[in-house]
Amino acid sequence: MPKALRIAPALRLALGIAAAPISGMAQTPDYVKAAGMSDLYEITSSKLALQKSRNAEVRRFAQMMIDHHQQTTAATVHAARQDGLRPTPPRLGGAQASIGELNRASGDAFDRLYIGQQIPAHQAALELHQGYAANGDKPALKASAQSAVPIVQQHIQMLQQMPR
Repeated sequence: MPKALRIAPALRLALGIAAAPISGMAQTPDYVKAAGMSDLYEITSSKLALQKSRNAEVRRFAQMMIDHHQQTTAATVHAARQDGLRPTPPRLGGAQASIGELNRASGDAFDRLYIGQQIPAHQAALELHQGYAANGDKPALKASAQSAVPIVQQHIQMLQQMPR
């Protein structure tokens, strides 16, 4: 049996996932659910950034988030199907509160909040994908998780360079 998959506490809280490490038979469905929720949060929050931000750098980053996270969602769904699963459409779950905060913010405060939310969300997503790539039990999903790692790492590097 693979080692337990640990989902980062920040992502678990944001996405409403159980606090215990994921292990055994529940590992793969929980990974697919968490990856979908994470991508949906990134897409939804970034669409808000395109609507609300007047900062060109934030807007460019937001568009890239939409494009990249739509691609990682499609890759995860495709891999899950290859591995014989039937993934359901992702839901925001606990991340809805973070979206609500963004909805209420405006101007420079919106930009700071958006970037401030993106950093821990991406760090948690990185841990999620790295964990499944190392310990997952489905080959296509493991490969998909591994291919998501450099994408998320690139996002983190970009976020670290953005003004807060």
